[in-house]
Amino acid sequence: MADPAPNILPAKLDFIREIIAGDLAAGKHATVITRFPPEPNGYLHIGHAKSICLNFGIAQENPQVAAKCHLRFDDTNPEKEEVEYVESIKTDVKWLGFEWGGDLYFASDYFQFFHDCAVHLIKAGKAYVEQQSAEEMRACRGNLTQPGIHSPYRERPLEENLDLFARMRAGEFKEGDCVLRAKIDMASPNLNMRDPVIYRILHAEHHNTGSAWCIYPMYDFAHPLEDALEHITHSLCTLEFENHRPLYDWFIDNCPVPCKPRQIEFARLSLSYTIMSKRKLLQLVQEGHVSGWDDPRLPTISGIRRRGYPAAAVRHFCKRIGITKFNGTTDVALLEFDVRDYLNTSSPRRMAVLDPLKVVLENLPAGTVEEVEIPNHPQDPDAGARKLALTREIWIERDDFMEDPPKKFYRLGPDRHVRLRGAHIIRCTGYDKDADGKVCLIRAEVLPGTMGASTPEGVECRAAIHWVDATHGRDAEVRIYDRLFSVEDPDGADGGFLSVINPDSLTTITAKIEPSLAGEAPGFTCQFERVGYFVADSVEHQAGSRPVFNRTVALRDSWAKKAGQ
Repeated sequence: MADPAPNILPAKLDFIREIIAGDLAAGKHATVITRFPPEPNGYLHIGHAKSICLNFGIAQENPQVAAKCHLRFDDTNPEKEEVEYVESIKTDVKWLGFEWGGDLYFASDYFQFFHDCAVHLIKAGKAYVEQQSAEEMRACRGNLTQPGIHSPYRERPLEENLDLFARMRAGEFKEGDCVLRAKIDMASPNLNMRDPVIYRILHAEHHNTGSAWCIYPMYDFAHPLEDALEHITHSLCTLEFENHRPLYDWFIDNCPVPCKPRQIEFARLSLSYTIMSKRKLLQLVQEGHVSGWDDPRLPTISGIRRRGYPAAAVRHFCKRIGITKFNGTTDVALLEFDVRDYLNTSSPRRMAVLDPLKVVLENLPAGTVEEVEIPNHPQDPDAGARKLALTREIWIERDDFMEDPPKKFYRLGPDRHVRLRGAHIIRCTGYDKDADGKVCLIRAEVLPGTMGASTPEGVECRAAIHWVDATHGRDAEVRIYDRLFSVEDPDGADGGFLSVINPDSLTTITAKIEPSLAGEAPGFTCQFERVGYFVADSVEHQAGSRPVFNRTVALRDSWAKKAGQ
């Protein structure tokens, strides 16, 4: 049996990859060129990660035709774009595991080309300078059942349009005095085709071109021309651009461009308990509802990176949800599952006590220091082990002790036994309470000969708990992050998305940690045994002097538990 054609991709592809494989097999293209074209007007979020993985992934999957993906900044609006956003986007793409090599582009590098295309349309009688106000143009646009009304300036003489456009370019007009519109069809059922604005006046400094220009192309005009100029073979867009495709085709058909890309639309990512609107994310940041674009509660890529989400888990999630033509909402628990699943395999184990309760091991003499050896990962012998000191006083979790434990509570209680992780079995001999009646100290004894895994005959010990030595342990600031919104659809909340911010989305506590954790570098990720997965904060953690850890994800889906699932 003959080998399959080298340009046919593996089976079980999504519909976009099937189209591309078919185009290559039919010889329509000698290569594949995709692009990821963000506007640098905010930070990228998890929805953009889906597009990044799709566009760069397709390039990676087709080395046999030297496929590539362009990183292009659609920077046509200087009022909202900043260098900060450009640099953050580069960082996010690299963090996800993708490289663009020399294929880095800016729409602003094509401003002269866009201008020349606009002049070409004017000369062809397909564009005109409009001097109605924005309100007047809106009133004349019509709606889905009524056609639009022609502008009184629609039939300006060609030379007059060229002169006015040149004067716009020269800076003779104020913002809003006039715009350039394409002359298409005011009766089209597609409102995008009703003489759209393609150039407007903005007296604003541009991050890349400075004050060289005072007129700027509209996104819908520039975007398809960029694709064509860069010889993009497959222009992959989300579904909201499907109605824009006829307009994009019109611009490409009527402007001097070198090729015609094929636009294909797919469903964007929507997550439960999450908002994806850049405008709303910006509002959260500017109004101080979160600490910044990299707040670990936000779905921004910088936020989930700071929270400790591994890039590999995000890529796996994007692959798992797939590429479809149908809008829907993905349960954020699926993303959390992929993060948890990845970290379970990759993360070393450490011990930290988040709600400390002191235990005095009364039969250990004062000054005793015992050495305890604990594996760094229970399923990975190659991960080695670490040595911890155990002294007379330790911290355990308050939840690991009950005064009157129920039958199936196997941790510590009066006259009950429990094993300290990697160390002795201890028995509770008593406890003290404070003035408020709250247990404040546990008194216990170590059972001789139980270091490691040995359990004496007649002793019932069915659980092991984590602990931190009170003498050698360190204090750490630990941030327990939860979902930012308390309802599945914050965009649909009656009082608006701000009304359903989860008041418990961030809880900051002082925890007790084993000493090695204090010296770890920012970004160090581990499982706090029996508690969850945590990361040393990339911004505020200071190794040795100020340990700060963020909870990445709990060991189990606590929201499903709350819902009774």
